[in-house]
Amino acid sequence: MINSIKEKAVSFLRLVAAGDVRKAYQRFTSPDFRHHNPFFRGDPESLMLAMEEDANQNPHKVLEIIQVIGEGDMVAVHSHVVQNKDDLGIALVHIFRFHNDLIVELWDVGQQIPENSPNENGAF
Repeated sequence: MINSIKEKAVSFLRLVAAGDVRKAYQRFTSPDFRHHNPFFRGDPESLMLAMEEDANQNPHKVLEIIQVIGEGDMVAVHSHVVQNKDDLGIALVHIFRFHNDLIVELWDVGQQIPENSPNENGAF
């Protein structure tokens, strides 16, 4: 059983990455869910459809959770997402706000991993 909101945020992302987008929405989002991704309308359906399309286009997507931080009703998940075997990936941070143990709000920010970075510490 998934108890904490940190576990719920991670489970939501894992289901989405695996292509089980509707299951993730049904299980973890509130009817009042809204998001702040600037590339899509702010309603739940628009983001869900975009996530499904991405899953269909990238069936071998890999999600690696780097760290999870939670405080109060907020959870931040820092992850590395690789869309396909030729992709270096994206460093992503998803910020979730929960109410009554369901996701009511989502923000996401991402950064492409460069092929040649001068930073010897790496992105992770």
